[in-house]
Amino acid sequence: MSEHTAGGRRQFGEGPLARVAAMVYSLLVVDLMLLATTLPGLVPLVALDRDASNAPLAVACALPLGPALSAAIYALRHHRGDLTDLRPAGAFWRGYKLNAGGVLRIWTPWLAVMAVIAENLSHLNAAHVPGWWAALLVVVVAVSTLWAINALVITSLFAFRPVDVARLAAYFLGRTKGVTLGNICLLIVAVGIIDFASEAVLALVGVLFAAGLLRTSGPLITQVTEEFTQ
Repeated sequence: MSEHTAGGRRQFGEGPLARVAAMVYSLLVVDLMLLATTLPGLVPLVALDRDASNAPLAVACALPLGPALSAAIYALRHHRGDLTDLRPAGAFWRGYKLNAGGVLRIWTPWLAVMAVIAENLSHLNAAHVPGWWAALLVVVVAVSTLWAINALVITSLFAFRPVDVARLAAYFLGRTKGVTLGNICLLIVAVGIIDFASEAVLALVGVLFAAGLLRTSGPLITQVTEEFTQ
């Protein structure tokens, strides 16, 4: 297995099987790191009853998810595919330390808005508000969640001020419609997993969700790189 590039042959760790093994290893390690960093919110979230009145608490439990998901995106983005140079855990922690502050500046206000909306939706009957108001709130949740996803990806991979991240995330909602549509599909899958299984099952495959976000956000990442970093 000691091949030499000088002779035009691949070195160890450069073949397709090695690259697949490297990716599987990285996914497993990053998934474990993602689980470990979201555990403080995941445990109480799983313990909560599926009752509308618990919606604000469920939103609050999602606070650790932002920095953890950002770190996973960062680690997967910097995956080298070389079996002889795999450091997914190091890349995850580097991304966590670099991005946690920036992510929380976006993630925390978004979660606060989601908590307020969740509280309103859970008391619609008591408030005697019209049905169209509930529909409007659902639309706000959907659009703001798509915005938050864009902001999360941008913060994970680029060094912009929070206000610039917020503007870019909103700008690319309409600019990259394919990205928005792809993220909608990912959200539908995530909601389906939670509905038919549980939040714990979604957490177990959280790295696949992060990989999906990275894949669907490819055009956004490319355009941000070309138009705002060069």
